[in-house]
Amino acid sequence: MTSDPKPVVLGLIGCGNISDSYFNGAARSSLIRIKACADIHPAAAQAKAEQHGVQALTVDQLLADPEIEIVINLTVPVAHAAVAQQVLAAGKHVYLEKPLAADFGDALAMVQTARERGLRVGCAPDTFFGASHQAMRAALDAGRIGRVVGGAVAVQSHGMEAWHPNPNFFFQPGGGPVHDLGPYYVTLLVHLLGPVRRVSSAATIGLPRRTISSQPLAGQTIDVNVPTTVNGTLEFASGANVSYSSSWDVWAHKREAVELYGTEGSLLGVDPNFFGDVPQVCGPDGQWQPLPTEAHPFGTATRTLRSGKAVADHRAVGLIDMAMAIRQGRPHRASGDLALHVLEVLDALLRSSAEGRHLTMTTTTERPAAVPLGADERVFLTAG
Repeated sequence: MTSDPKPVVLGLIGCGNISDSYFNGAARSSLIRIKACADIHPAAAQAKAEQHGVQALTVDQLLADPEIEIVINLTVPVAHAAVAQQVLAAGKHVYLEKPLAADFGDALAMVQTARERGLRVGCAPDTFFGASHQAMRAALDAGRIGRVVGGAVAVQSHGMEAWHPNPNFFFQPGGGPVHDLGPYYVTLLVHLLGPVRRVSSAATIGLPRRTISSQPLAGQTIDVNVPTTVNGTLEFASGANVSYSSSWDVWAHKREAVELYGTEGSLLGVDPNFFGDVPQVCGPDGQWQPLPTEAHPFGTATRTLRSGKAVADHRAVGLIDMAMAIRQGRPHRASGDLALHVLEVLDALLRSSAEGRHLTMTTTTERPAAVPLGADERVFLTAG
């Protein structure tokens, strides 16, 4: 494929807070186009349709539209599987926001249904496509730190109730720091190191009840029904073992997001929630050096956080890659198999503590192909 194809037409179900990222990502692309959106609350769909210049439809109308090939499923986690099965039954591919589903059995059934019907399942996060994470992958593949032996990741804050407009679902099954933020970290680790073989953990609930301080629900309380501090160990099929710390009970810390330790050096990664920033590598001489990221796409800053920091946010590139992969008949990177394996790892981080034992994974996955070098989404126009 040497020239830009006709854009792949998409529909979107679930017009909540995250939908703007997908509308905006699609608007920046010449390779995909969102035609219509739907929501269980028609007013929400109408508002997003007017904001982004698309059609507002019912779910049934959207699924019946023959022009729509892929449906973006942005419903709450407990609804992911049921809505995805509706999409697949309509003969359309589905791309979900993370996690793949709130229940592993439902996620497994979803992936199996897609395989039986010859359809694709894709799933966020796609942040591992980012320039910084691809530079880490290139350094590992080139043997810059030798064989990876160990590592550590840390995703720690004081939760979502201070800023999210409707944070209740974050503290219910399918949410929590493991299932909400864990997909970014575990997906990146699988992208870098391959599949996980075994998991162990300890998990606790820090505060059984939380008070919302964000608008419009300020003052309301949330009953916490998922662990909010989880410490675990991921043992990879490659032989590496990585400590995993995830918490919404931490006011402040100084831990790095991702560190990997190899036989010939160490690799310091960056926040997997975003696409950019500068990773570093260190050899036996003890001198840290920045890894060049300029040759990789999806590293430029696109928005500013509440803190004032400019970050690279290219969400929807995994969706674009999936659309082009369907056209080219190649595997897509943010795949259902990858998301299913990540979900099993995340579930195991909770189950291991509850059951008091190590858990061996029943799923596996291939490392996604590295993103080709280049400047932008046109890297997906080649079959590699």
